[in-house]
Amino acid sequence: MARAGAVKGIRRDKAPADGVPAATVPPDCAGTGLLATEARTDVLNRLRRAEGQLRGIQRMVESGEDCLKVAQQFSAVRRALDSTYVRMTVCLLEQELGERMPPDAGLPAILGELETMLARRG
Repeated sequence: MARAGAVKGIRRDKAPADGVPAATVPPDCAGTGLLATEARTDVLNRLRRAEGQLRGIQRMVESGEDCLKVAQQFSAVRRALDSTYVRMTVCLLEQELGERMPPDAGLPAILGELETMLARRG
């Protein structure tokens, strides 16, 4: 179902009644996948952040940091990669469905809702 008043690239101000924050409506990659600059930049930025987190974990292990702190960082990088995977899945769907659906079908709003649902499943 399309969310009323959804705008591409804008977060909703309030969390829904279930308390889980809504995901950002995904950057446009319809028909082009990662050839779209905005989608490619989004994924690359996410991967760079995860790479930085992994390098931090390596430094923590090298310096003999407390296992709990290392585990917390592992959890954070895993969530970052999960989020990137969800984004790639939505981009794939946008690419494939964008070729098959009429332009006025409300695909960005539909995909925004789908991304929110997938993110909740974590």
